[in-house]
Amino acid sequence: MKSLLIRAEDKNRWERRAPITPDDLRQIIDRTGATAYVQQSAKRWFGEDAYQQAGARMCADMAPGDVILGVKEIPLEKIIDQRAYLFFSHTIKGQKDNMPLLKRMIDGKCTLIDYEKIVDAQNRRLVYFGRYAGDAGTIDILSLMGEYWRHQGIDTPLKQVRRAHQYESVEAAKAHISQIGDEIRRQGLPAPLSPLVIGILGYGNVAGGAQQILNCLPTVYLEPDQLPDLGRTLTADPHQVYVVVFKEKDMVRATDGRDFDLQHYYAHPEAYEGNFDRFLPDLTLIVNAVYWESRYPRFVTWDALKTLFGNPTPPKLCGIADITCDVGGSIECNVKATDSDMPAYRVDPLTQKVQDGHVGSGVVVLAVDNLPCELPRDASTFFSGRLAPLIDGILAADFNAPFDQVKLADEIRKAVIVYNGQLTPDYQYLAAHLPA
Repeated sequence: MKSLLIRAEDKNRWERRAPITPDDLRQIIDRTGATAYVQQSAKRWFGEDAYQQAGARMCADMAPGDVILGVKEIPLEKIIDQRAYLFFSHTIKGQKDNMPLLKRMIDGKCTLIDYEKIVDAQNRRLVYFGRYAGDAGTIDILSLMGEYWRHQGIDTPLKQVRRAHQYESVEAAKAHISQIGDEIRRQGLPAPLSPLVIGILGYGNVAGGAQQILNCLPTVYLEPDQLPDLGRTLTADPHQVYVVVFKEKDMVRATDGRDFDLQHYYAHPEAYEGNFDRFLPDLTLIVNAVYWESRYPRFVTWDALKTLFGNPTPPKLCGIADITCDVGGSIECNVKATDSDMPAYRVDPLTQKVQDGHVGSGVVVLAVDNLPCELPRDASTFFSGRLAPLIDGILAADFNAPFDQVKLADEIRKAVIVYNGQLTPDYQYLAAHLPA
């Protein structure tokens, strides 16, 4: 039986999550009899005492671990040869910044299992933080925009919303935002912001987190094709916040004029083009929760923003929460990732100039690339609950066996990017991205 180690996160000072909680670690130890180590960390949400009471031994580095669990990328100099690692490596798209990490894993004859690729038979992710990214990103954009509008001389109850990391839990945030929602229900929103319309791009886990936060406000859901009528034939109520959920069929169209077909779009994205710009004039805020790769069309482009802001009438659009945070991706004006110290910047659609901070002129862009770390207790508990049942099989597997013979559950086997220093068959394409 291999030893298990939970590493100390060191990507930035905000990363306080853990892949396995003390309660779940206790059960793993009881089931498997494995020796468990936890690397000392002064900032991890769960304290050392809790892990020791669960049966773990504290350690100063990663040396005692055979199977090493983390959350974010590991610095190259800390990687130990011939160990098995589980973390979000951010390598499966051939991301340039993390190719040295992948090469170090190969050179060190390590095994790399990426949480992002642990999926079921229907290719649905099994281990993820997604909902909490939606929670944190939506809380943060409401907080930022409340301050942004106050600086513009528009006073709203949203100025009371705190940042996600300032709440003890999602439930505490929801309780507070519900109180703010009651104020909006009673007092209404000022005329310059009415109707306040928030567009959510996507309908998966991240979007679900966004919706549960927005639902604390007095929300009315509209279909995309109702947007042009709001404030015209549909009466806009300043005591309501309007929410629109956009699906793929709303955001792209086939270039040859064919009817939209979701499976065809997934298989042949090059046959489609973005069509979301038609909704931009009616949106106040955008929450982007769509998985994106470069082969897909963009949803919000610089050209579309320039057209919108080039009109004589000032547009409604004030802010974009790019929760998926693909820099230069589906939201083209996302030009850099941020962290919780400075979560947003402002872009000028006409000049494409960028200024740090969320107060002043321009469109606010929230681009924090690890939002769930702002809700470390809730996010870790959820994540650990999904990961812990899979650990027993990893600890029991014989990694000295050839890859095609090692006894791993199918969902784990699919997530093995590197096995004993070799790219596995499904990930051979990454060899073309590796540095020389």
